[in-house]
Amino acid sequence: MTSAPVRSRALLLGSAAVCMTVAGALFWQYATSRGGADFTPPQEDICIVPPARVSLAHPYDPASGLGMYDVRPIPADARCPVCGMYPARFPKWAAQIIFKDGSAHFFDSPVDLFMFLEDSARFDPTHKAEDAAALYVADHRSGAWVDARQATFVIDSSAKGPMRGPDLPAFAKLADAQAFATEYGGRTLGFVDLDRSVMGGLRSSTHAGHTH
Repeated sequence: MTSAPVRSRALLLGSAAVCMTVAGALFWQYATSRGGADFTPPQEDICIVPPARVSLAHPYDPASGLGMYDVRPIPADARCPVCGMYPARFPKWAAQIIFKDGSAHFFDSPVDLFMFLEDSARFDPTHKAEDAAALYVADHRSGAWVDARQATFVIDSSAKGPMRGPDLPAFAKLADAQAFATEYGGRTLGFVDLDRSVMGGLRSSTHAGHTH
């Protein structure tokens, strides 16, 4: 006859085995899904990781084979200095800024790039917007990098950015931006058109005024 302690021990061991199996399956799913820039979160995905209080720019690596101001791949562990999300997960929304010292910040969307430029001291005490040597945004159609100053942006479209709010899909070609606006609504703007009044509305809608 099996005693109560023996039955309890068997039950506990069985439960532990089930937990380990489930945990292993979840870990495998997580590991195999880490495709870096190829990962696209589901529509219900939200950011639950708080942004870092102090954001250090990623230093330039001479061994990378890239020029100091060349566009560079987004490190999988890079976090947006504005909102704390992981830009590598949003390849068609991402942006980056490279400073004169070769270091770089990566952003999950153009809105966050412009927020940084508007108030850089709030997110990085060691770099200023004037220190920027190059600005890049991802072409929303192809995912290829384009000089942000030469890009065309679409505002007021129905497309939702990584923060699940209004954003600024960017395009290398004006025709592509116009086609996007025709399909999803909105209007096109150039880099110089994105002034404080435009960004003020986007900032309020996207971040609800809550950053850091």
